[in-house]
Amino acid sequence: MATTHGAARLDLLDPFEVSRLGGLEVVTEGLVEGFLAGLHRSPRRGFSVEFAEHRMYQPGDEPRYVDWKLLGRKDRLYVKQFEEETNLRAMVVLDSSRSMDWSGLPEARLTKFDYARRLTAALALVLLRQRDATGLVVFDDTVRAALPPRVSRAHWMRIAATLGNATPGRTTAAAPALQGVVERLRRRGLVVFISDLLLDQSPALHALKFLRHRGHSVLVLHVLDPAELELDGPAEVRFEDPESSAAVVLRPRDWAEVYRKTVGDVVAGWRLALRREGIRYHPVRTDLPFGRALREALVRPGGIA
Repeated sequence: MATTHGAARLDLLDPFEVSRLGGLEVVTEGLVEGFLAGLHRSPRRGFSVEFAEHRMYQPGDEPRYVDWKLLGRKDRLYVKQFEEETNLRAMVVLDSSRSMDWSGLPEARLTKFDYARRLTAALALVLLRQRDATGLVVFDDTVRAALPPRVSRAHWMRIAATLGNATPGRTTAAAPALQGVVERLRRRGLVVFISDLLLDQSPALHALKFLRHRGHSVLVLHVLDPAELELDGPAEVRFEDPESSAAVVLRPRDWAEVYRKTVGDVVAGWRLALRREGIRYHPVRTDLPFGRALREALVRPGGIA
């Protein structure tokens, strides 16, 4: 499970194969070690786990705190931080609704939920390795677990245990879970919302916008099984909604093009609605190696938001 030179980096392996290598806690340690090792070897890394005196500029920061000398060297805007502001406070909000308990290829791909909780664990551990206080909310139609932001090895163990014990539940009600984050993040921080977004868009979007308007950086990771992107299968298939049990029988070939366009429109709609509010959005397929998902989420011109 080492990620030293010559050994395979777990963060770049197939997620399904990685899941078979051990328990969530142990495997996550290996994933994060590989991911951070790759960052340190990359000249384009978006943040440093050692450097704690600056953070990337965010809209609304006062220009007087910008480090102009660093801008000349890095060609990126960094803001000087004072000691009490150095560490980020973050909440990762995980959707555990019944629609997440699905895989289009169960024998070779993780369900959306199993992928998402491993990604959640890896994100939390990366943040904790930076000494960033990190909390967790798991929800379906209600909040199933909530851990406040903390920084310690014991806290990582609690997060790992909570995710390891989490199971897919019922229907989705994202807004109350997101609204509860406001009470747990008293000062400006980072909120990462991980979901398949098969939910009522209006209240969820309203809650995400409210978090953004309160000054939090918000990142939405849209978890998608590859089979959700294309309509395929035998001549005639029965499709059932896992949350409502509503079902329909149709011929995939007759509807493939309409389906592809509809899914594309939904993804584009979420992206546009979120980015209009200054919320970062990334679709993440469940066959994407965890290291690549982490890089897309965390490494950018701006680092961790």
